Amino acid sequence: MTFIPKPKVHHPALQKNDVGLTRRDYEGAITTLCAGCGHDSITAAVIQAFWELSIPPHKVAKLSGIGCSSKTPAYFLREAHGFNGVHGRMPALATGANAANGDIIYIGVSGDGDSLSIGLGQLSHAIRRNVNLLYLLENNGVYGLTKGQFSAAADKGSTSKKGEANTMDAIDGCLLALTLGATFVARSFSGDKAQLVPILKAGLRHRGFAFIDIISPCVTFNDHEGSTKSYAYTREHNVEIVQADFVPPAKEISADYEAGSLRNVMMHDGSWVRLRKLAEDYDPTDRDRAYSTIRERQRDGEILTGLLYISPDSQDLHAQSATVDMPLTQLPYESLCPGDAELQKLQQRFR
Repeated sequence: MTFIPKPKVHHPALQKNDVGLTRRDYEGAITTLCAGCGHDSITAAVIQAFWELSIPPHKVAKLSGIGCSSKTPAYFLREAHGFNGVHGRMPALATGANAANGDIIYIGVSGDGDSLSIGLGQLSHAIRRNVNLLYLLENNGVYGLTKGQFSAAADKGSTSKKGEANTMDAIDGCLLALTLGATFVARSFSGDKAQLVPILKAGLRHRGFAFIDIISPCVTFNDHEGSTKSYAYTREHNVEIVQADFVPPAKEISADYEAGSLRNVMMHDGSWVRLRKLAEDYDPTDRDRAYSTIRERQRDGEILTGLLYISPDSQDLHAQSATVDMPLTQLPYESLCPGDAELQKLQQRFR
């Protein structure tokens, strides 16, 4: 269904940005995700951020892996470059593409299953190399495409749709990124567009690896055992000719609250998420303080949102490797392959 384009009907009164494009020009195909999915809210925020920054879509490359989250690049910036890789391998693709052409703006979209399980090693090295990449982790705590099993981000004690309790501690993406030396770390909520859009814009302007963990509710697997309207109960008491899922429409979950304050947000299944925004006087350049603050709030059962850490002296992959200013994709063959004589001279230096 992602091949279905949106109709290009532009009202003449639509506002244009500095490059003469409307917000509609930054949209993609019609979404096929569940109605009310937090990922669609993230897509809307991404579109808004790119439009406000007046970034030409053809200057952007979108990369993703496997999962519900990895479908979302199809829904924004239809004129951008794109590559959908295999499960967990998106960071390596982004690293290679960025090394070849640093003039492109890169955005990687992944999920907690794609990033924190099979792709954990890939993510770690992309952070270590400080690849110039906006990395979005759309975090819903489950494997949505394979019927809602716990992901590595599922909180200990949380229950599955069958009522089973998760007995393992969660991997916190932000703590992991801080530990590995990420130069930009933030967390937000898909329903808080007022906070998420500025964070996305800051990440796009950051020179280096910008990691943003976005809490994004899954409307399909938030049902619970004991409900006669749940999918599990219906299948147990129904004779199916062919198995098919019906996902009832749900409203988008949103939240708007002040810096430094706490907000309890109800999910579709009646459970609660406790979100706390960073205070105005919080120092985002102190890595140790960022780590301890996240841990302090975790002990209180709260999810801390906002710009958690940014390095004041970040050097991306190209700066560390001392690459030439011109992208490798534009260098002539003679410069890339200067011949055997030059190779011999280079080898002499290391003998």
